Amino acid sequence: MSLPKPLSLSHRFLEDVVKEGDTVVDATLGNGHDALYLAQLVGKSGRLIGFDVQRQALDVSAERLGELLGRCELHCCGHEEIGERVTGPVAAVVFNLGYLPGADKELVTQTSTTSVAIEAALNLLRVGGVLSVMCYVGHEGGTEEGRAVRNLLRGLPRKQWRVFEYAAVNAPNDPPFLLVAERVRQG
Repeated sequence: MSLPKPLSLSHRFLEDVVKEGDTVVDATLGNGHDALYLAQLVGKSGRLIGFDVQRQALDVSAERLGELLGRCELHCCGHEEIGERVTGPVAAVVFNLGYLPGADKELVTQTSTTSVAIEAALNLLRVGGVLSVMCYVGHEGGTEEGRAVRNLLRGLPRKQWRVFEYAAVNAPNDPPFLLVAERVRQG
């Protein structure tokens, strides 16, 4: 047996939750890997809504989605607009915080906009829905952003939410960690 990496574990959680016909959100499209995975999970009758501030991310994601693009809605704007552009309930919201691999490493997610986006995402989730946040903290501001997200999710009421963290605790150089929140009851 081999222990899964945080991103693989996120996908396992999503497989258990997202079903044909669901609506899901990729809050940080990046290179479109999660978008493709989510679009496949929701099937022909489902819908993926994606966000990224970089046109390059939307273009790469659209190309990766290929034929599935017809059931997707991609927005070239910050994830802090989720609350304005998405109506719930949704089955899952996925974040990969940090920067777009292969692009400008100076353009990173920010604590202030990420906090707004996560609050909105939590409000959109249905009972049984999952928020998955991969925190890549090895960039300027990343540690603070990861701490803010961790604290925000830690503060969720236990009667309505289950929150877990998964990380390699013996890895060097600020390893990424996964935070997952499941809505277990409306509150």
